[in-house]
Amino acid sequence: MKTSVTLIQDGEAENPLLGAMTDYDKVRRALAFIFETWRDQPSLDAVADHVDLSTAHLNHLFRRWAGLSPKAFLQAITIDHARRLLRDSASILDASLDLGLSGPARLHDLFVTHEAMSPGDWKAGGAGLTLHYGFHPSPFGEAIIVCTERGIAGIGFVDEGDRAAVLADMVRRWPKAGFIENNAFTAPFAARAFTPDLWRPDAPLKVILIGSDFEISVWKALLHVPFGAATTYSDIASQVGKPKAARAVGAAIGRNPISFVVPCHRIIGKSGALTGYHWGLTRKRAILGWEAGQISGPDS
Repeated sequence: MKTSVTLIQDGEAENPLLGAMTDYDKVRRALAFIFETWRDQPSLDAVADHVDLSTAHLNHLFRRWAGLSPKAFLQAITIDHARRLLRDSASILDASLDLGLSGPARLHDLFVTHEAMSPGDWKAGGAGLTLHYGFHPSPFGEAIIVCTERGIAGIGFVDEGDRAAVLADMVRRWPKAGFIENNAFTAPFAARAFTPDLWRPDAPLKVILIGSDFEISVWKALLHVPFGAATTYSDIASQVGKPKAARAVGAAIGRNPISFVVPCHRIIGKSGALTGYHWGLTRKRAILGWEAGQISGPDS
């Protein structure tokens, strides 16, 4: 059965996330430059020049986008900071329910409700499923949102304007599903997905997990990792009852179809290194730094 793709006219109104997406392009270029030239310890002036901004404008850009200065942002994505996160949250999965609802380290699993499709739906390649998709701005570049009538089934990111590639990535996951482009349908999901302040226990964001039983168990475990925290592959493996299966857990995390909302970006190596990410390490650094800014607020 071939994948069906139907086009519906975009009825999406102007999106306030457009500004954040425009900012992200310069943030992404700045981060890429910094990590490509870190041995030379580039100055802030050099970074600003690389993205065609003055130093003052670069500072303003980072503060507007992440709530942090460039210096504070970089400190938030260093290995040293990641190690502190791991040390401070060594048993975060076991103790997560003790964190409560208040404070910045809010729990994803209390603000995101999840429902799993049957293993049969996954094994059938999504045959009989209708998946709506649309392209929308986000703080981390243009995103594809894939939804069913019951919630978000997929989130991915567009690079270099290549929408066809990111759509193909989603189609590959459920090759026999029917895909309908319908930005008007997916726009409300996108707006809520990328505005965590709108996630509330009384009106949680709904996601649909479509994968194998093992994959779904891993993705559910990811939802226990609080906003602004981090954990390791081995911790997730222990959480799902497979302490010796860190490699298999890593593969399942890599296949997570709902990026950002199901927070695979919060999984790092035991050393604190920011290991691989399906949508690129620069974007992973950006998301982690952005989350740190949402927690700490504007720095002085």
